[in-house]
Formats: sequence, C-alpha cells, structure tokens
Amino acid sequence: MAITRNEAWKQLCAWTETDSLRKHARAVEIVMRAAAHRYGEGADDEEAWGIAGMLHDADYEKWPEEHPDKIVAWLRDRGEEPIAHAISAHYTKWGVSYVSALDRALVACDELTGFIGACCLVRPNGIASLAPKSVRKKLKDKAFAAKVERSEVTAGAELLGVDLAEHIAFIIGALQPHAAELGLTGRTDPA
Repeated sequence: MAITRNEAWKQLCAWTETDSLRKHARAVEIVMRAAAHRYGEGADDEEAWGIAGMLHDADYEKWPEEHPDKIVAWLRDRGEEPIAHAISAHYTKWGVSYVSALDRALVACDELTGFIGACCLVRPNGIASLAPKSVRKKLKDKAFAAKVERSEVTAGAELLGVDLAEHIAFIIGALQPHAAELGLTGRTDPA
C-alpha cells in the first residue's frame, strides 16, 4: 500500500474543515475496517478498506460539484487504484461498476453509517441501546434525516447480498466501542 492512514487523514483534514464531515469519515473508516473482516480478506484488507471509508467524501466539502473526482485523482496519482475505484462507485446513481467486495462494502456502509449516526443523536443514550428494529422504523420515516437516500441503503445491502437488519446490527456493533469519539452517546439536552 502506497499511502498510510496518517497521510490519508492529513489529506482529509486539508480538504474537510467541518467536524461533522470528519466524524462521518472516521465512522465510515471504523465500519469499513470491521467490514474487511466480515466481507473481505480480514487483516489483509483492513488498511485499504479503512482508508477507502475515511476518504470517500474527502473532496465533498470543497468541491461538491466535482465529488468524487478530486479524491479519486489524488488516489490514482498515488497508485491506489482499488481504493480510487471503490470511491468512484460509492453512489449507485453514478453508474460505476462494482468489481470488488471493497466496492460493494463501501456502498453498503456509507449511507447507512450516516443514518445510524443520525438515529443516535435523537436517543437519550445514543448507540448504547440502539437496535436494528429502531433503525428500520426510522428508515420508514421519510421526514427523519431526510437527506439520507433510503434507496442507497437498500441497494447497498442488496449489492453485498446481506439481510438489511443483520447489516444494521453489524454497523451498530462496529460503532459502539467508538461512541464517545464519534459523538454517538445520545442527546445532551434534558428530555
């Protein structure tokens, strides 16, 4: 692997100033590292999959109209073609082919990780007791986290060939140990 995690994080921070988008990048990195063990080749894939998760939206804040072209080019310049391809395909409507487990996992983990994060923000104890059933109920409420594309959540699970409830449980489990770092501990306002 040509780039290191530290290099990738430095690039993310150079292009992404908001804390919320950095936390999303970190959350997807965490989930993708876990996904490497569940859907990929384990430790052999973990670093690349984590970096793909971290950098998938790295250019979005500065160049939303060109996203993901800038980060894809940056990765290709460094010889990171599998990561670049996965990022170029992480939104089904772009029509890029899915050629690897990494490609499919990134689609399956990105939007759903963000949605689960939104679910945590409205719960008194955040992710600590979040169940797949609650997430599925919120997915049906189109007014909740309205910017999350439900079709991407469904397509991601279908691409991976996994049951949506099981995939939700997997992502919750991956995020729980990092709740404090990611701000997933729940509402801070008195209910």
